[in-house]
Amino acid sequence: MELKGKKAVVFGGTSGIGLATTRQLAAAGATVVAISRDPSKAGEPPAGVTFKGCDVRDGDAVAALLDECAPYDILISAATGGSRAAGPFLEMDMQGYKNSFDKLWGYANVVRFGARHLPENGAITLVSGTPARKCKPGQIALSSVGSAVEAMVRALAVEIAPRRINVVSPGFIDTPMVAAQGAERVEMYKKMTAGHLIKRPGTADEVAQAILFTVTNDFVTGTTVDVDGGWLLS
Repeated sequence: MELKGKKAVVFGGTSGIGLATTRQLAAAGATVVAISRDPSKAGEPPAGVTFKGCDVRDGDAVAALLDECAPYDILISAATGGSRAAGPFLEMDMQGYKNSFDKLWGYANVVRFGARHLPENGAITLVSGTPARKCKPGQIALSSVGSAVEAMVRALAVEIAPRRINVVSPGFIDTPMVAAQGAERVEMYKKMTAGHLIKRPGTADEVAQAILFTVTNDFVTGTTVDVDGGWLLS
């Protein structure tokens, strides 16, 4: 797919990985609608980009917004859907564990109501995470949800063909979702990646490059692209 002249809709597109994807799509000549719960936090949109507000957990709102945005060629979601639980499963608040699956339900809304507006050569990309296939202690919620996302993508690829759907799986990425700052942030990432082949966190732009690969390569569908600094091999 040539991006120049195409239209893309990016949920979670006003911060972190989603914003990096939005910027790279726009820089490549696409028109982009970037969506989040509170786009006002992102400031002014880049050239070629429109910001809109929507909560992916609200199916009716997602359907209405996608009807409004249609037609488009590319559909991407990096939206987390809300809070995510962490810690040992036997000590975890079960409501927190359930709430972690808001990411999956949000993706389901985006695909269910968005795929119908895509042309036959359209592309969808979702974002999971390395814990889906190699879980560190305390990451059972991330692992469960990521595994579900990747399984959904493989199944959907068969159902929606010839439209394509893929998933990008990031490792530890330096994004605004991490609250720690300064030396504390540096030390935290150092510890997190100490056993990885590449001993640093990835950047949002590095993940966005993988997302654009899944969009532009017309021979890729139903697959997971890892951007994890060697986490899976460590």
